[in-house]
Amino acid sequence: MTEQKEMTVRNTSVGTDDGQSLKTSNYSITDLSDECKSFDVSELSDKPGLKTVTMSDLFDRVYQGKPPIIDGLLYRGIYLFVGAPKIGKSFFMAQLAYHVSTGTPLWNYPVRKGTVLYLALEDDYPRLQKLLYRMFGVAENENLFISVSADSVGKGLDEQIHLFIQDHPDTSLVIIDTLQKVRETGGDNYSYASDYQIITALKALAAQHGICLLLVHHTRKQNADDKFDMISGTNGLLGAADGAFLLTKDKRTSNNATLDVSGRDQQDQRMFLVRDTDTLAWELDKVETELWKEPPEPLLDAVSQIVHSESPHWSGTPTELCQQLGIDLKPNAMTQKLNVNAARLKEEYNILYSHKRSHDGRRITLLYNG
Repeated sequence: MTEQKEMTVRNTSVGTDDGQSLKTSNYSITDLSDECKSFDVSELSDKPGLKTVTMSDLFDRVYQGKPPIIDGLLYRGIYLFVGAPKIGKSFFMAQLAYHVSTGTPLWNYPVRKGTVLYLALEDDYPRLQKLLYRMFGVAENENLFISVSADSVGKGLDEQIHLFIQDHPDTSLVIIDTLQKVRETGGDNYSYASDYQIITALKALAAQHGICLLLVHHTRKQNADDKFDMISGTNGLLGAADGAFLLTKDKRTSNNATLDVSGRDQQDQRMFLVRDTDTLAWELDKVETELWKEPPEPLLDAVSQIVHSESPHWSGTPTELCQQLGIDLKPNAMTQKLNVNAARLKEEYNILYSHKRSHDGRRITLLYNG
């Protein structure tokens, strides 16, 4: 049977309206704000056929997103966490849930604190109590919520998560352990289409609320040259997801494991882990490659020289900004560079950037938000 390739168009908001203010930022292309996602590309033309935008149209807009859950490791969207049964996936999930809910760095990765919902659907509360006590002691944690039961996708789970987030709007991570527990009944044999469909449905839920949905899943027994081909099911699971983690061991009795990470908008990584026999927590031994870092952007450095804690506000035309910065750059090009780098400007310099077009022309506003 010939494998069918499917292509999806990401729901990114594209248009020519310049007026948007920056509230949150991210380096991930997939994590756009609700405001951007609600933009209807059909507004661009009343003619039938494809709705298109030019490259210039893209650069004329500010796309906003939400920050990563764990810098360089876990982003908002839909992710798979895959491993063989009884290999230590649930220990890792408890560890992730605790670190995100407390804002505690995970190894050398900075973590942004947020409420976590952990659906431990193959566990019970007595075992979870013992596990969390062994891993973290009796430290108080009011931001980690745990449930051992949930409805399935399309039959109540969406509403359950929606209601939880209504009560806890700072929720950033929902862990579903395991994916199989929330699938519709009907056996273990699923087609590419059904695998793709369930991930797409959960991905829409994650996008709606701006969260990360982390789905625990298992591997098949057969080895593969590409480790990610060991994911149980069809390629539809990984194809629709934003990324995946694969936890493997050379020997089941070993406390050493390898964690491979792959995602749409992040660097592929391989980490070598060791499980602490006392706490059962996974510790980082070494990484195969160092994370890539974005090179400095001179324009952002120049902006930070005129907008800072002692001079927190600037407003004017692109031409006036070029003149004040003393840079040899066309005003339109300068505006487009700021549009593209608005997230970095907020993240690295605490400067909120927006621009809008009026009858007097374009106007840029810069606000220090440190």
